Amino acid sequence: MKFLLLVALFLFTQLPAQTLEENWRQLQVGILEPGKWNAITDVPGVRVGHLTLIQGEDCRTGVTVILPHPGNIFQEKVPAAIYTANGFGKLMGVTQVEELGVIETPIVLTNTLSVPDAARGLIDYVLQQPGNEAVRSVNPVVGETNDGRLNNIRARYVRPEHVAQAIQQARSGPVPEGNVGAGTGTVCFGFKGGIGTASRKLPESLGGFTVGVLVQSNFGGTLQINGAPVGLELGQYYLKRHVNPRHDGSCMIVVATDAPLNARQLKRLARRAIYGLVRTGGISTHGSGDYVIAFSTRNRVPYGATEREFQRTVLSDDHISPLFQAVVEATEEAIYHSLFAAETMTGYRGRTVEALPLKRVEAILKKYGALRFRK
Repeated sequence: MKFLLLVALFLFTQLPAQTLEENWRQLQVGILEPGKWNAITDVPGVRVGHLTLIQGEDCRTGVTVILPHPGNIFQEKVPAAIYTANGFGKLMGVTQVEELGVIETPIVLTNTLSVPDAARGLIDYVLQQPGNEAVRSVNPVVGETNDGRLNNIRARYVRPEHVAQAIQQARSGPVPEGNVGAGTGTVCFGFKGGIGTASRKLPESLGGFTVGVLVQSNFGGTLQINGAPVGLELGQYYLKRHVNPRHDGSCMIVVATDAPLNARQLKRLARRAIYGLVRTGGISTHGSGDYVIAFSTRNRVPYGATEREFQRTVLSDDHISPLFQAVVEATEEAIYHSLFAAETMTGYRGRTVEALPLKRVEAILKKYGALRFRK
């Protein structure tokens, strides 16, 4: 028996050690387990599509769409809320979501100056859907971050038809991350940012609900990973040598859940997502437009309903705190993913933004006891 134990120990020590570069999706963040894909698409019915535009020397932009369910979203609206941590941004559709507590279109993310064109593409898509022939008012939800460092943003490369193409490509399952879609030209903590996503699934004893998050990271601060001062160790951090950076950036955060939450509760969930951003070292600087859009796939609201009253199942507030933990962890990890998946990019005016150096980051995490992989 002792001999077998020694053999097992020897074989175990011969296994190749996990590295951050190869296994960053397995980095342990928080205490809850992710869903199957560790993505916003772990919430049943949610789909994500990207349209990436990389052309010539100065086009580095794109579109990312999030569909709350596979049906006609205008005809079956979803409960939703929006939280604004810092309003230096262009989020179209926010006032109607605030007023009515529902979202009636896919959610589109793009660059700052392309919001109007993306909205036009989204409206075209909704009006062309079967069943919407008599629709005369649409509230498109379009968010943005400014990718003008790597992308010639004034050229406005995103066109309305790109939104339809991204929607056509929307899928469940694994979500491409990094330099894709709306994250193609973004910068985060001074490194290449992009699209990131993650999820958390509560144990059945806590309801078994899933919370999924997708981020478009384009903001600054001093990067921390699992509490380790990565930005400080790498020498890349906010106010280094007491110089005030000119570019602030922004962060769009989309939260999905299958928990039966109403708009008020979704607003509470959205607020907690910002805690995840703070845990990464973000500080919502003056020019950073930081928004959270949260929706539930449960309790859809039919358009033009004839019923005078509705009965809905709504989670008790006394049981909502585990969802708060889930959204904080998923947001934090989604931001890490946006950095881990991103690659060095050269774009507008020959500017180059380097990817986060994962080998150096791994050494820093080991130094601070912050490198843990999921079993």
